[in-house]
Amino acid sequence: MCVVSMRIVTPTKGTLVSFQLLRGHRRPAIIAATAAACMAAAGIWFTSGSASAGSLSGTMYVDPSSQVVKWVAANPNDSRMPVIRDKIASQPQARWMANFNINTVTSEVSTYINAANSAGKVPVLSVYEITNRDCGGASAGGAPDLTQYQTWISAFSKALGSQTVIIILETDSLALQTCLNGTELAARNQALTKATQTIKAANSQAKVYLDGGHSAWNSASTQASRLRDAGIQYADGFYTNVSNFQPTSSEANYGRSIISALSGMGLSGKTQIIDTSRNGGASGDWCADDNTDRRIGQYPTLNTGDANIDGYLWVKPPGEADGCSFTAGSFQASLAYSLASSAPNPAVTTDPATQDPTSQAPASSAPASSAPASSAPASSPATSDPTSSAGCTASFATASSWQNGFQALVTVKAGNAAINGWTVTWTLGSGQSISQVWNGTLSTSGSTAAVTNVSWNGNLAANGTAQFGLIASGSASAPAMTCTAS
Repeated sequence: MCVVSMRIVTPTKGTLVSFQLLRGHRRPAIIAATAAACMAAAGIWFTSGSASAGSLSGTMYVDPSSQVVKWVAANPNDSRMPVIRDKIASQPQARWMANFNINTVTSEVSTYINAANSAGKVPVLSVYEITNRDCGGASAGGAPDLTQYQTWISAFSKALGSQTVIIILETDSLALQTCLNGTELAARNQALTKATQTIKAANSQAKVYLDGGHSAWNSASTQASRLRDAGIQYADGFYTNVSNFQPTSSEANYGRSIISALSGMGLSGKTQIIDTSRNGGASGDWCADDNTDRRIGQYPTLNTGDANIDGYLWVKPPGEADGCSFTAGSFQASLAYSLASSAPNPAVTTDPATQDPTSQAPASSAPASSAPASSAPASSPATSDPTSSAGCTASFATASSWQNGFQALVTVKAGNAAINGWTVTWTLGSGQSISQVWNGTLSTSGSTAAVTNVSWNGNLAANGTAQFGLIASGSASAPAMTCTAS
């Protein structure tokens, strides 16, 4: 059951409603469903009114099955819950499509789109499936090759319906190109162009935005050239600051410079989306999951008051990790609370287009690193039984599979004492070979595979976890894994 209390705060911008989900003996699926029902009853599906300047209008959809909503439902007595509920779970955030599975993507997207359309809201989807994603960094993965990528895009596009949907297409795909040679870069540009055309052909009301990096990364002229090469003429515009922390004012200025450069190339009418999910505090090192100077930025809205900006969106869900201190994409309540604790309540923000939580904590200058990676939600399939050895265990989970291939995630967990490094070994099945590993270093000898930690995920506290992923050919099967700690 749920207890709902309502407090009308600003009639023109919606209501703030609080709810409490009473703890009971429920399965996770029931908890999530109950959370959705409670939040629907509570009416926390608002965030903005009609657009005053950009090309988009309407109210964005709040995903009732997001990680933060599930956490709120499962932790009613946690002292951090009210802050996380009111300032994060109540807000629309992008639904990330990051686990490569051609067989289920159509049904997954159709369910989400239909729910948003039925509610009269605008859904936001972040597509994160490009081959060689994140150049093998903390969020590596994606489609095994660009042929299968296009097959996935076609299956994805079939489910987009006929109403407005916002598509954030392939974060970092244009700003981060250091791992691509000339041939690979040309193939990626062609793939992004075709993906945009495929989405637009399936739903003419789909609004597609390409990767614009952020204001402290590439120059506006460089990014504009990359956008042109990737087919922005077929898209609606570009997005910036996804998973980063640059101030909204810096991003807006950067966006205007890109728009000007594009216009000089004969590509006029393009607009910008800015990710404001974490840009309300300090900047600095992007890969710092435990940075307590971070803050949520401007609350999500399509009412920007700026003709060049279609929306301030929360593309990177606040509280979901970057893959440094915690597993990429995992929800961490400590991160969410740190981001939201000092931000104003969205209900007392009289106009999200003019009152910005970033004013509570001015952002500093550009981060030290030049090329931040982005993080996508981690999958959570059933895992195999872990096998332990010398202070750690390893468990295998198939994230997605296709004909003669699969993607898997392996979770390493320390025992009751801290460890300084780990190596996971197992025997490859008949016909299996590994083509890519991220968050670990692969070595093979005959049919034996071994993955050792990289520099930043080897030191684990007692019961701490790390995760690496892999793409392999052959049939997916859960091997017996041995974890050795050092």
